[in-house]
Amino acid sequence: MSKIRVGVVFGGRSGEHEVSLMSAKSIITALDPDKYEIIPIAITKDGRWLGSKESLEMLDYNRYSDLSSALVGNSHLDLSMVFNPIAEQKSLDVIFPVLHGPHGEDGTIQGLLELANAAYVGAGVLGSAISMDKAMMRVVLAQAGLPLTKWETVIRSKWEAEPDEIIKVIENNIGYPCFVKPSNLGSSVGISKADNRADLINALNTACEFDRRIVVEEAVYQPREIECSVLGNDQPIASIPGEIIPGNEFYDYEDKYISGKAQLIIPADLRPKQVKTIQEYAVRTFKAVDCAGMARVDFFITQAEEILVNEINTIPGFTRISMYPKLWEASGIKYSQLLDRLIELAVERHQDHTRRRISL
Repeated sequence: MSKIRVGVVFGGRSGEHEVSLMSAKSIITALDPDKYEIIPIAITKDGRWLGSKESLEMLDYNRYSDLSSALVGNSHLDLSMVFNPIAEQKSLDVIFPVLHGPHGEDGTIQGLLELANAAYVGAGVLGSAISMDKAMMRVVLAQAGLPLTKWETVIRSKWEAEPDEIIKVIENNIGYPCFVKPSNLGSSVGISKADNRADLINALNTACEFDRRIVVEEAVYQPREIECSVLGNDQPIASIPGEIIPGNEFYDYEDKYISGKAQLIIPADLRPKQVKTIQEYAVRTFKAVDCAGMARVDFFITQAEEILVNEINTIPGFTRISMYPKLWEASGIKYSQLLDRLIELAVERHQDHTRRRISL
């Protein structure tokens, strides 16, 4: 049997560019070269798509420097070589996007891949866009009856024009402390905690540097932070939950990727009923946003032991030490097997899409 040609797309125009490189390097290393022909495809911070050699250089990684595809040696990538199914060089069978944040996790590249009729790993345009936008995600999850913290959405132009009114609404409806987040970023980029009005003003100004829509959320007092991985398409399953013990005041970017002070406890010390509820909420969240392939759903457990959904991540961190694969490993699916399954799910979903009529 011929190998499956997998294009691993990474980098991108996002504040999470470096996180993407770490995830992609782990995935490329773990994909079985006996099963797959692996084509690394990097996107630079200014949006240029690179050929395989330059992509590997971006990763500072040369394990597959002897790839013998038509893509190798191109200084820049001709996308028709990737997506054109009738090109002389066989097109890719599956695209594996490892693009965290805007222009990768928000439905942007998914739309390109849909237009190209390409099979790809992960959520589609709708699921990606809803999940990436924290404000819209909360609207959808609330409509689905899932428990959430209180929140307010702030538009940057409104904040700049009427700051006093925005502060009044937040103080009356949310109060302090609260968290201020760009609506369309992940990995805790641009997130601040506000304990008073001065903090709130600074936090809103910071968040506005990253997005035009800002979410202000109620801060839960000393919550337990629980994460649960989900895998599947129409019939998804949930992993055992794990717990994050932040090294800093909250689980921020430095804690996740730089200091290494955060503790990952797998499995989380939970009662069987709590595990069942978290897994049920994780699957319900996955389905509510019309996700596919993979996602990690994050939760808070309050001091009163109420379980709240925090957010869903459709392209979670994917290094070997990231929570998503570690939870599946603890649930009985090894890292390399998880990649195999995600590629299978991508093909299954694409085959299902081909059943759609595109003309009368």
